Amino acid sequence: MSPVKTAPAALTAGDAALRAQYLTEVIDLLYPTNGEGDQVAEYYVVPDARRPRLLVPAGSRKVAAAAVRRYAEPQSRAARLKRDAVVAALRTGASGVLLRDRIKVTGPESVDGHLREALGRELAVSIHIGPARANRKPVLQLISPEGETFGFGKLGTGPLTQRLVRAETNALIALQRSGLTKLTVPTVLHAGQWRGLQVLVQSALPVWLPRAPLTPRRLAAAMVDIAGCCGYTAGQLVGSPYWTELRARLASVQDRPEGVALGAAAELLVRQSGATTFRYGAWHGDWAPWNMANLTDALLVWDWERFAQGVPVGFDAVHHALQRRIQSTGDAKDAVEATVRQAAELLAPFAVAPEARELTALLYLVDLAARYLTDRQAEAGARLGVLGTWLLPVLIRRVEEL
Repeated sequence: MSPVKTAPAALTAGDAALRAQYLTEVIDLLYPTNGEGDQVAEYYVVPDARRPRLLVPAGSRKVAAAAVRRYAEPQSRAARLKRDAVVAALRTGASGVLLRDRIKVTGPESVDGHLREALGRELAVSIHIGPARANRKPVLQLISPEGETFGFGKLGTGPLTQRLVRAETNALIALQRSGLTKLTVPTVLHAGQWRGLQVLVQSALPVWLPRAPLTPRRLAAAMVDIAGCCGYTAGQLVGSPYWTELRARLASVQDRPEGVALGAAAELLVRQSGATTFRYGAWHGDWAPWNMANLTDALLVWDWERFAQGVPVGFDAVHHALQRRIQSTGDAKDAVEATVRQAAELLAPFAVAPEARELTALLYLVDLAARYLTDRQAEAGARLGVLGTWLLPVLIRRVEEL
């Protein structure tokens, strides 16, 4: 399992600068006494210190090669060739040709030591340096001395990411007890705190095994499995626990123009829904192509920090379709339009009543927009953080046309 996100867009100069800054912040968090005492770790910076994406432990060729090979699934043939070249260089000891930048850390206290003690085993840590997002957090790949990737760790560093790490811990524990049959999720290996950071270590799903084509039917069946894993309820939007919770989130962002526009669209949408009955169930919360892998005998799904219960059934299908379109076309506004137009087809496997399908897709957009505003994604520099450029115009117009 690899809970890292591979951004579809090319790395910009601004993103590179933010990654470099974040690299320093991550080192300070994971090695708080860096600069004191003996050296405890050395890392290659991949691809380099100006554009850091991955820190690879330099102490063992086998471990270093495994860290790169199982870091993330390349999204193109060119990316796969680059990854394979780095893996080959690390295996043969020729890494100095491709990886010229290294970081040495020192000190008596480190995240490596904490995890060795918590898990009771030897390990090396590889560190993912992600793009700017409000929910960005250190993600650690845990590798045995034999080069086996056996786990992934997440560290919640601030109020938002600590809440998300706790939420994912609770979600994984609940899902293990829910009797899922159509998909495979990680198990919790360790959860707790270290130096005020929220820590979750989960098992590694075997994403490196050969992939199989994913059919729409298999994907829908897995999403239906999640939707019903904690049971269903039904009822109108007005007075539902879902609308009560969503309305509270919308109220919290009324200090911003986008929040005011979103709140007005949501209120109109609820009025337009009238006596329509919705089914409510669970959803993954961020079921996107980069958070899953389809094998011949298993569908692997990870990154459960947005898992929630009591939402209109079918949200996962709409979210996946939208994210896939944004990834493939790069035009987020057109992707929103196309996804709403496809609502009837997307929601049919979930037994959503025909009159509720477009309403469900629009409710999902309200929910997603509320998340972006609550998390302050625009302020964090997220690529799609400014909702007025893509999501809000489509949502407002479609609601007014109901």
